[in-house]
Amino acid sequence: MDTQWLSVTVHPSASKEALISTGPGRFEAWVKAKPLGGGANNAVAGLLARGLRVPTAAIRLVKGYSGRHKVFKVIR
Repeated sequence: MDTQWLSVTVHPSASKEALISTGPGRFEAWVKAKPLGGGANNAVAGLLARGLRVPTAAIRLVKGYSGRHKVFKVIR
């Protein structure tokens, strides 16, 4: 089992959804979801899953639940 740690800067309430790599293990994500009730966190997890081609269940938010700077753990 391979574990990967990703640092993500999130822009919630964006007009578009996009994910760009800003370096090894670093991403910037724009999501349409608002940062209420974990909606933006779930949207970012889904965006990462699609971008990395892994199931959403393989992605866990481990740090930054309420901030824009987050750390996700990906288990492959």
